[in-house]
Amino acid sequence: GLPIYLDHNATTPVHPSVVEAMLPYLREHFGNPSSGHVYGRRAKHAVDHAREQVALLLGCRPDEILFTSGGTEANNLAIRGVLALSSRRHLVTSAVEHPATARPCDLLERQGVEVTRLPVDRTGRMQTDLARPFVRGDTALVTVMLAQNETGTLMPIAELAGLAHERGALLHTDAAQAVGKLSTHVDGLGVDLLSIAGHKLYAPKGVGALFVRRGVRLEPLLLGAGHERGLRPGTENVASIVGLGAACDLAAADLDTEPGRLRALRDLLWDALRAEVPGIALNGHPTERLPNTLN
Repeated sequence: GLPIYLDHNATTPVHPSVVEAMLPYLREHFGNPSSGHVYGRRAKHAVDHAREQVALLLGCRPDEILFTSGGTEANNLAIRGVLALSSRRHLVTSAVEHPATARPCDLLERQGVEVTRLPVDRTGRMQTDLARPFVRGDTALVTVMLAQNETGTLMPIAELAGLAHERGALLHTDAAQAVGKLSTHVDGLGVDLLSIAGHKLYAPKGVGALFVRRGVRLEPLLLGAGHERGLRPGTENVASIVGLGAACDLAAADLDTEPGRLRALRDLLWDALRAEVPGIALNGHPTERLPNTLN
């Protein structure tokens, strides 16, 4: 028979309704959003609509959403983009970040930025009190993931954001694993920058978004024409952007019911494993973790 797929943290299937939303932009509406004619205007309207759908899920304004090629690019743009324009030369992160955060931090360190990598406790959580002495007057950015991709442990992002803001620093969170699985309203989290990867929430691979709070200044990584306010130039991946918008729409509609359904399935699996495997241990925080993740 078919293997049972239990790896949605790596990638989700593309939801059938997301595929349906995308198809017209692969078939008949093929225009360039930067073109003034009807084909272009139709594509531009589709990108604008998707921006509104992503913004609605995050509780932000459409002009605070930039489309990227995925979570990796969003993280790079946030971390390197902030440091390039900041006079502060210190960065705080956790020791358990995804390589898409860890490696940009490593690069900045080689370029002379001081990087503090804070450890996590035995539940895989970063402690705000431990972080307090390390967020300083010369700290430009604190970048900590919202949910750890292997254990599902949730980080105290709202507390860390408060700490960063006390010191005049910005807070970026890689929310790739969390978006669509729990509420990720940017004001509740207090974040200045937040990264999304489409293929973690039933959208295609190769598309993502970065929330950039109004007033936050970024240096673009790529140089070109004026797409995405000039911060992410390059002709938009219209069909995939439409797919990301549709997926965010689905996520927003299901946020009341889906986490509970996933948690029940996760706990069912955990109970079955515990009954059959002597000495099995749970990695990660027992309660402060994603509803769908078991390690």
